[in-house]
Amino acid sequence: MEKTTIKVGHLPIPDPVGLYIAQTKGFFKEEGLTVEPEIITGGAAAIPQIENGSLDIAMTNYVSTFVAVEQGKKIKLIADMYQAAPNTFNIMVPKDSPIKTVADLKGKTVLVNNLNNIGQLAVTTQLKVAGLTAEDVKFVEKPFPDMGNAVNSGQADACWITEPFITANQSQLGFRKLADTMTGQMADFPIAGWMVSDEWAAKHPKTLAAFQRAIQKAQALASSDRKEIETQLPTYTAIKADVASVITLGVYPSELSANRLQKVADVMLEYGYLKNAIDVNSIIVTPPSQ
Repeated sequence: MEKTTIKVGHLPIPDPVGLYIAQTKGFFKEEGLTVEPEIITGGAAAIPQIENGSLDIAMTNYVSTFVAVEQGKKIKLIADMYQAAPNTFNIMVPKDSPIKTVADLKGKTVLVNNLNNIGQLAVTTQLKVAGLTAEDVKFVEKPFPDMGNAVNSGQADACWITEPFITANQSQLGFRKLADTMTGQMADFPIAGWMVSDEWAAKHPKTLAAFQRAIQKAQALASSDRKEIETQLPTYTAIKADVASVITLGVYPSELSANRLQKVADVMLEYGYLKNAIDVNSIIVTPPSQ
C-alpha cells in the first residue's frame, strides 16, 4: 500500500458517520489503514486542502463538487456518503408566521447555509412548483446553528435547515415545517460523498481501494442498524444521545452510482448552476468489487 496513515476531512454532522463506524469497528485497521479524522468548515473549503496535500480525502457535497469540476478543479469522487430522505432538509418558519405556503415566500428573505449551493437549489425547485423563481425571494447566507434566532429576530422570514437543527427549532423555538425540499425533482437526492484530487488517486490506488472497502462496509452497517449511527453521533458532533435517537436521518448508500449522481448534475444544469452538462462517470473512481 502506498500510504497507510491518511488524514480525512469532514463536517461535524450526521452525513459522514460511516467514517466513525469504520474507525470503531476496526474496518480501517483490517485494511491496514490508520485514519486521522479532521474537522473542516465545508466541502468547498476542503478542495484547496486536498490539492495541497494537507488532507488526503475529504467529504464534499455534490453540488459544490460539480461546480468546482466545471471551474477546472481536478477532483475524483471515491465513495458515496449521504442521500436525502423525507424531512431531512426543510423550509421552516415560526409557528405564528403569516407564511402558510411556499407561494407566500414571494418577496421574503430565506436563509440558506451557502449561497448558490444545494440549499438555494432545493428551495428554488420548490419555488418552481409554486409558480415562482429564485428571483422572487431574497436568499441570505447564515450558518445552520444561527438560523432560528435570526428568523425570530426578524432578520429573515424563513430558513432552509437540516438536522439536528430541524428538531431543535421545533422543540425550542416552536418552528413549523413549511415544506420538505427533498420531494419532486429532489426526492432521494444524493447529498454528499468522499473526494480526492486526481493526482492523489493516481498515486495511491491501493490506499484508495482500501478506504473504499472499509467505508462500504460501514455504510452498509449504517443502513441496516440505526443504533450504530446513534452511538457515533455524540462522539464527533454536538448532537447529544437523546437528540440522536429522535432526529430524522437520510440514507447511507454503500455504492457509488453514476446514474444517481448524474441526477444532481442534470438538476444543476436545468437551474443554471452549471453552464455545461457534466458526465459524472468521468469523475468517479469505481470501488473494487467486493
